Amino acid sequence: MGNRLKSAKNTTDPDVFIEEKEEELEVKSLVKDERTHKIIGSVLVFICLFLFVAFTSYLFTWNEDQDEIRNTGIQILMPNELEINNLLGSLGAYVAYVFFEFGFGIASFLFCSLFFVLGVNLLFDRKVFSLWRNVRYLLIGLIVLSVSAAYFTSGATFNWGGAFGRFSANWMNAIIGKLGTLAVILTALFSYFIWRVNPVFKWPVWQRNSELPIPDDAVLVNEVLPIKPENIQPRLDLTEGNSLKANQDSLNLLQSQEVVITSLELIEKEEITPVLHPPANPVIIIPSTNNLSPLEVSPSDELTPLEIKPVAEDAIVLDAVSAVLVSPKYDPIADLKNYKYPSLDLLAQHSGEKIVMDQHELEANKNQIMSTLRNYDIEIQKIFATVGPTVTLYEIVPAAGVRISRIKNLEDDIALSLSALGIRIIAPIPGKGTIGIEVPNVKKSIVGMRSLLASEKFQKNDYALPIALGKKIDNENFIVDLAAMPHLLMAGATGQGKSVGLNAILVSLLYKKHPSQLKFVLVDPKKVELSLYRIIEKHFLAKLPGEEDAIITDTRKVVNTLNALCIEMDERYDLLKDAGSRNIREYNEKFVSRRLLPTKGHKFLPFIVLVIDEFADLIMTAGKEIETPIARLAQLARAIGIHLIVATQRPSVNIITGTIKANFPARIAFKVSSKVDSRTILDVGGAEQLIGRGDMLVSYMGEVTRLQCVFVDTPEVEKVVDFIGKQQGYPSALELPEVVDDKDVDDREIDLLSRDPLFNDAALLIVQSQMGSTSLLQRRMKLGYNRAGRLMDQLEAAGIVGPSKGSKVREVFHKTEYELDQYLKSIE
Repeated sequence: MGNRLKSAKNTTDPDVFIEEKEEELEVKSLVKDERTHKIIGSVLVFICLFLFVAFTSYLFTWNEDQDEIRNTGIQILMPNELEINNLLGSLGAYVAYVFFEFGFGIASFLFCSLFFVLGVNLLFDRKVFSLWRNVRYLLIGLIVLSVSAAYFTSGATFNWGGAFGRFSANWMNAIIGKLGTLAVILTALFSYFIWRVNPVFKWPVWQRNSELPIPDDAVLVNEVLPIKPENIQPRLDLTEGNSLKANQDSLNLLQSQEVVITSLELIEKEEITPVLHPPANPVIIIPSTNNLSPLEVSPSDELTPLEIKPVAEDAIVLDAVSAVLVSPKYDPIADLKNYKYPSLDLLAQHSGEKIVMDQHELEANKNQIMSTLRNYDIEIQKIFATVGPTVTLYEIVPAAGVRISRIKNLEDDIALSLSALGIRIIAPIPGKGTIGIEVPNVKKSIVGMRSLLASEKFQKNDYALPIALGKKIDNENFIVDLAAMPHLLMAGATGQGKSVGLNAILVSLLYKKHPSQLKFVLVDPKKVELSLYRIIEKHFLAKLPGEEDAIITDTRKVVNTLNALCIEMDERYDLLKDAGSRNIREYNEKFVSRRLLPTKGHKFLPFIVLVIDEFADLIMTAGKEIETPIARLAQLARAIGIHLIVATQRPSVNIITGTIKANFPARIAFKVSSKVDSRTILDVGGAEQLIGRGDMLVSYMGEVTRLQCVFVDTPEVEKVVDFIGKQQGYPSALELPEVVDDKDVDDREIDLLSRDPLFNDAALLIVQSQMGSTSLLQRRMKLGYNRAGRLMDQLEAAGIVGPSKGSKVREVFHKTEYELDQYLKSIE
């Protein structure tokens, strides 16, 4: 939090206060440093080894070393001529003596495990072992083992139970007697053993050799009655006309002896939820009824389908055989399971990130503000200062009876008295009851990308799409969820930090999401702002079918891209409707748990983030063709995981229309040229008073917050995308649904008169595969996208395939090659 200064009397020296704060920050930084964790972890592992060696050596040398330690005490650690036999010398012998004689005896070895767990967790900077579980084991083990050792070795010369064990054992003997003490100790030892090991107890059952053995890893559903052998025929009788195919793993369950399954409980679940770990051998569950005759089972010598025949004439015919196979959850990252997230080492540590608090500057500004207000007969009671990276917020509490509007009207006068630009007055500050005056700092600090991404707020959040935007005036990291915004509108004059803000958002998402979870659609009319991300095309980008470049730089192709996203949106809503889900998170949870079948068109849906730079240029060239699909996406696309980030240099009313503003509740304004532009983007003034270079206002959740935008330089972005681009990616970028442009489709009669030489071959391929897909023609016939598209248009005109359905395959009207051949002859 920021540092607050009061105008009241303060006896603390400002220099001392600053030094204490700097020391506090240095201590916190040292404690959180990864190197500190590794050093402490190494020391703890060394202590573990030291104790283990000292304790082990003491077991063999205690008789020689004990007298020397008792005679000299702690003085044995001083230089002397005593002969110590412990492998670790006087220190090892003394430490072991203290633990064994005055501690817990042989149970002291448990301390080694505690230091080992602590050391390894710190050394690897992760939770390798559970600390609290091992602490519980230690506390209980010390008591149980030391008391047990003391009881069973009460007459021994060596103190196996230590002082604690000897005292506890004697006390228990006096209270409950030796027999009662033995019973308690044995129960405690047995309970501790069960708690640590959790063994599986099975009551021994002696069975005849002919009984069917059950594999250890078999999964039993509901209650299965005991299986008894009978002399029967080698076949499986169920119902007439059905057959059961069993693989070799399933046949292994059927041993060489004949068995009879007498009864199984009928499973009536409509839907079976899969579990994470499948058994090695699937188990087939066969339902039965009360009148069902016994089923006869015997193995088959070869791997062939087993015949299923009626048991008897009066047997009840079953409707189906329920085979329950326990399958794992779907893992969306399995295709790129070796993908590694970028490390923070790729980002630079900027030298100007530390906030420098100039006490003299604060006092001078405070006095100047008070003097200016006093000149206009405005008295104030208190004044506080909160130092931020770029500006300092002075909060004043006016005297009773002072109208806020009087202070608000003095904005230019205060700026003149402070000789500073970018003065902004917040009257009043929401929720505080004070009036804020923001004054730029003489020495401005840089907000580095590395520090924000390393913060606990970014690392441990559960946001769907976390983005790091910058720091507030009170130095709090401003990290929000793009999925909750759900769209973002950015505006600002040239060179005020808009491009850096876009890079910060994209880099934040790259550091947090897997390629299977997120895709970008990048529109860059300037052709140079987003070109860095071309390297990660096969990992994170999406594009139209047939396009060579995934980053859209031609404004004429933007309309098709937006329409393709609208088609994708409609198709996703159809999937959500079929799945009974309200948003993408619920849908993906059902798909991952295998409650949605891919055979019905369901698939894992990644988030799609559409980034549009230079939106004003697109509006000027395309107009309503651009605004309509953007308005549709902004209104409807939130629930199905499509989010928009639109940036422009001109936040004028003819660019940012009312339709667009209404669907972009979250907005960012960098420095603009006029108050009208500020009101256009934020609905309030203030953006014209910003000082530039990343200084920005964010309107989010009904509040306007001033931030210093996080700084990520171009070389840093290059390192991140290079790191991702060198890893294995998907075969190609994610293809958006195909959009049919009526302007590019020739007249059907002309297509039929001037058919492509490969027309017949393409028609045969489509009928054979029963898939009307342009990409299929590209792959199988090794054609370019344009020629494959023309062939598909001719096939549609000829009536062989149906119209385009977005990302779904076209309908094929002919089912056999003979039918196609007859049709081609008829149209010729």
